Amino acid sequence: MVNAGRVADSTRLEGKSKATLVCWILGFGSLVAWNSMLAIGDYYYNLFPKYHPSRVLTLVYQPFAIGTMAILAYYEARVDTRKRNIAGYILFCLSTFFLIVLDLATSGKGGIGPYIGICALVGLFGVADAHVQGGMVGDLSFMCPEFMQSFFAGLAASGALTSGLRLVTKAVFENTSSGLRKGTMLFLAISTFFEFLCILLYAMVFPKIPIVKYYRSKAASEGSKTVNADLAAAGIQANQGSDGMGQGRLSTKQLLLENIDYAIDLYLIYVLTLSIFPGFLYENTGQHKLGPWYPLVLIAMYNVWDLISRYTPLISCLKIESRKGLMIAILGRFLLIPAFYFTAKYGDQGWMIFLVSFLGLTNGHLTVCIMTVAPKGYKGPEQNALGNLLVLFLLGGIFTGVALDWLWIIGNGSF
Repeated sequence: MVNAGRVADSTRLEGKSKATLVCWILGFGSLVAWNSMLAIGDYYYNLFPKYHPSRVLTLVYQPFAIGTMAILAYYEARVDTRKRNIAGYILFCLSTFFLIVLDLATSGKGGIGPYIGICALVGLFGVADAHVQGGMVGDLSFMCPEFMQSFFAGLAASGALTSGLRLVTKAVFENTSSGLRKGTMLFLAISTFFEFLCILLYAMVFPKIPIVKYYRSKAASEGSKTVNADLAAAGIQANQGSDGMGQGRLSTKQLLLENIDYAIDLYLIYVLTLSIFPGFLYENTGQHKLGPWYPLVLIAMYNVWDLISRYTPLISCLKIESRKGLMIAILGRFLLIPAFYFTAKYGDQGWMIFLVSFLGLTNGHLTVCIMTVAPKGYKGPEQNALGNLLVLFLLGGIFTGVALDWLWIIGNGSF
């Protein structure tokens, strides 16, 4: 009987490697469209030189993301995670595709009309991001930490790979007519493909992996209703019950009070990061030997080190689990603001590349440390709610950072 039980346990926990890979791809698909927009920023600066596209598009993106996320976080216990995530990936796919359509329809011309159209589609990116990132983080919060780490590594990989591909396409198309536009169309086509792939993976593959079915069944037994549709897709009839409140589930307010330091940590991480990346790197780093390649290299270096750092918490001696340790490290990052200011004013490109790399390294490492530690010790419904709350504060930090990024322009008198 003991052996039979062990066999059953091993069977239901099969597919961990497969699930980890799928989580990575789903993370990649969650930001590949937006990171493609950042990577092709030089194309939009060429079309709309007076409109600060890197800063404006980021500022447009965030209110839609945080507004949608606030609504979804409030109603998270009643929102079907399957419908939420699939809707988000579909919206990403369609929005990216219509960026191609818009560019083709306007023949790649600038002007206020096409710019407003791009802004509208970027707003839809924000809505899609709130659906996917909050839904996936909430879903993965009650599974093993490796899934969460892999998902966030995929998020960073979308930035690193798009930056690398942008350098390649710029080199290939630089001396051809309409070279920037050709590279942009290639980027958007690749992004559309990956968004479509994520729809298929989430809808047809992920729910049927044994270890995923096990964690979702466990969450359902603890009162979670958000997993019912995914369990049904895997051929499992979920037990119908309450949303977990009747089983002693903490309220959203109680969860926030118990984890307010983690929420503030994430907020501060992204306030700092987005006050520098990407707007400052495109517009406030001066002229250097690399010329028009310089901002692309800086963006690439940030993304590469952000990706590497998403794996460093897997090394136990490097993972920060102390709440005080996390807060000290995050507050210490704010010393980067004067460092960037003086380096842009007096330093050379080597020092700027070093600072950008350090910014990416600390951003990814601290994010994964928080997202894998915070959900521990809670029931499935609580972990899902906490995951949504943390994403809400993360997006809030991004929005604040994007707004503060404009101070670099005002400070330089170039607005």
